[in-house]
Amino acid sequence: MADLVGSLLNLALLASAVRLAVPILLTALGAVYTERGGVFNIGLEGTMIMGTFFGAAATHAVAQALPASQGPLASMLAPLAGMAAAMLAGVLFSLIHALVSVTFRVDQLLSGVALNLLAVGLARFLNILLFGVATQSPGVNGFPPLAIPVLRDIPALAPVATGISPVIPVALALVVAGQWVLLRTTFGLRLRSVGENPHAADTLGIDVARLRYAGVLISGALAGLAGGYLSIEQGRGYLEGMTQGRGFIALAAMIFGNWWPLGALGASALFGYFDALSLRVVAVGVPYQFITVLPHIATILVLAGVVRRATPPAADGIPFTKEEG
Repeated sequence: MADLVGSLLNLALLASAVRLAVPILLTALGAVYTERGGVFNIGLEGTMIMGTFFGAAATHAVAQALPASQGPLASMLAPLAGMAAAMLAGVLFSLIHALVSVTFRVDQLLSGVALNLLAVGLARFLNILLFGVATQSPGVNGFPPLAIPVLRDIPALAPVATGISPVIPVALALVVAGQWVLLRTTFGLRLRSVGENPHAADTLGIDVARLRYAGVLISGALAGLAGGYLSIEQGRGYLEGMTQGRGFIALAAMIFGNWWPLGALGASALFGYFDALSLRVVAVGVPYQFITVLPHIATILVLAGVVRRATPPAADGIPFTKEEG
């Protein structure tokens, strides 16, 4: 029992949970933007897949083009290019969803499912085209890890203070910025208004379609960044199926967080913990088959307990048709 408690509470596990929570958090944050604008986007899983492939492919291409002797700055150029490519791929892929669901008012659930299927096939096709194999890209190097001064010198805190990806503080900053944007800025207030009552917003002269496009494209950029983090910082290369349903878990985290960035942060940390736990509890004799489904069991339990109390935007998932007067 002592071994079990120690496995559940040690700092190495918490550090692993933070790293594993980042892709869920970034995608959940993107989901907040699109759904606050009134567009349901189940296609975030597919957007993450596009981010994983293009992030790894761009990182590999830039690394190959750099001179053999790379300094500290040059070693950051390839992963930076990969992250930028992942975000751009996410934006372009989500643009399809915005065009189909906002402009042509197609059922948003069907559009998202179609994008997820498209992403799987497209990533495989492009990987064969560029690298000659179906399921994985060549290996890539990520960012040089960071360490928190002072804390890194304390042995007990070293697991959480060293080996930190630069994407982690960026993700936390994006959460704080997102909370402020939605609560305090004109853009955020207008985005929330078109998600609650688009007809009233339209009456006030707010361009509903434009704001909905903005919300979907922001969600695409963040989901693409999450995919880039997975392939560049965690997987060190693209591998088919590496998202493992994190896009759907991110939607659950957004619901658990009641459609707010700070709420999504707490929920993502919970799911990240269960994900990290699934990698470590095997050592204490729990059956592996149960361990691998822990994150998904946690998702189902959270949704079962939260959905009834969660309050989505009133017009979430409802196409907007401008009333002609």
